Amino acid sequence: MDLFGDLALGFGQAVTPLNLLIALAGCVVGTAVGVLPGLGPTATISLLLPISVYLDKTSAVILLSGIYYGAMYGGSITSILVKIPGEAASVITCIDGYQMARRGRAGAALAIAAFGSFFAGIVATLGIAIVGPGVAEFALAFGPIEKTSLLILGFTLVLGVGEGTRTRSVAMIGLGLLLATIGVDLVSGDERFVFDVPPLRDGFNIAILAMGLFGISEVLLMAEERDDGAKAARSPKGLKELLPNRREIGESAAPVVRGSLLGFFLGLLPGGGGMIASFASYMLERKISKTPEAFGKGAVAGVAGPEAANNAGAQASFVPLLCLGIPANATIGVIMGALLMAGVTPGPRLIVDHPEMFWGVIASMFVGNAILVVLNVPLVGLFVSLLRVPRAVMSILILFFCVIGAYSINNNMFDVGTMLAFGLVGYGLRKTGFDVAPLLLAFVLGRLFEESLMQGLIIGHGQATAFLTSPLSAFFLAIAFLIVFLPTVLRLRGVKISSSDNAE
Repeated sequence: MDLFGDLALGFGQAVTPLNLLIALAGCVVGTAVGVLPGLGPTATISLLLPISVYLDKTSAVILLSGIYYGAMYGGSITSILVKIPGEAASVITCIDGYQMARRGRAGAALAIAAFGSFFAGIVATLGIAIVGPGVAEFALAFGPIEKTSLLILGFTLVLGVGEGTRTRSVAMIGLGLLLATIGVDLVSGDERFVFDVPPLRDGFNIAILAMGLFGISEVLLMAEERDDGAKAARSPKGLKELLPNRREIGESAAPVVRGSLLGFFLGLLPGGGGMIASFASYMLERKISKTPEAFGKGAVAGVAGPEAANNAGAQASFVPLLCLGIPANATIGVIMGALLMAGVTPGPRLIVDHPEMFWGVIASMFVGNAILVVLNVPLVGLFVSLLRVPRAVMSILILFFCVIGAYSINNNMFDVGTMLAFGLVGYGLRKTGFDVAPLLLAFVLGRLFEESLMQGLIIGHGQATAFLTSPLSAFFLAIAFLIVFLPTVLRLRGVKISSSDNAE
């Protein structure tokens, strides 16, 4: 059966009244989950697993996948409006999205995020349909050794995230890595920096850190400012300021295309998905930009690229699940559990044994992305109206949602106290000129890095040279080496380089 015939079979499943209603429900729930900090798609999908048992296998996956990529959409809303990442993959959007809101371009930022995510979703879905099974085999080449080197490259790219000098970024990366080591060692099972505090055995939750470092610290900074509107996020006046202008559309077009392609291919890799894809897109846009100094101050490309990569990566992560039976991340792992509960074994035989389910899920992604645009774009004005709320009321609301979000993760007050403590830490760091974004990104990459490093050393029998014998691994390490040392070499040779690359 050809591609068009396969898609026709899929749309025959996706556009039934029941599945359309289920796709709508998944998108609405996902958007709400993305807006509310702390809960996240993984926990929500886990809670809804019992409901999926009563649905047809195709309908069950449509519901759960709609929640997943719907959360990618929703996470940008609070990131842009109040600098609280509703979902971990939206951390990067906080950097420039919130600055656009402060300049009265919140509506434009939300619209760009929505349309960019829609375009990326269509690109990713076409990619899954056309080259998914073949490209997925490339993911098998990424073992722990290659993944370790790729993450080392990621750490070197973190140096360019946020404001401040490279020296300050290195300090924040070190602090993020230190926080990532707290908990039980993955190999030995020994406790590290736990101090007989049981909740610390599992380490810190990324949502707790994000809400504290960004949300609570922002509340404290808002409390210092005079409520005269001089520094507050300004609400737009009229439809003209509510939508992107011609310049912003032009500046966002290429980043959306690049972010869609980059997010799709990174989403194919085990451990990939929205978080790494959005981070990589932001770094790419900053490196190739003619005005890198604009990033962190409201650059349109800093919103468009990462949001497109975020959604493309989320949808591409279904390829290793459906075609290889490999969950790319925790959320996809829960969806894999739903498939197994329905008696479907993900893997190469799934397309042959259950073609109506495979193509039905792909067709539902087209439908789901259209639903999300229809839901979100008309509501941009409503979302932006939040900026008219007085600062005192807004601070209380931010604090309320952060506390509720932190408590909902594990239903204990320890997480709430931890979030407030990180809020004070974030406040102190930001007051002294440090950017907390590299800290949070290093924390996320640090956990992945430790796991893959341990596995890689076991495979290499404890020899570090194993990371050089793999061609892919050596390639990533070579790029990382150039990123770290090339600016110094160029400076010594008298070549003028961007100030963003200068050390303090």
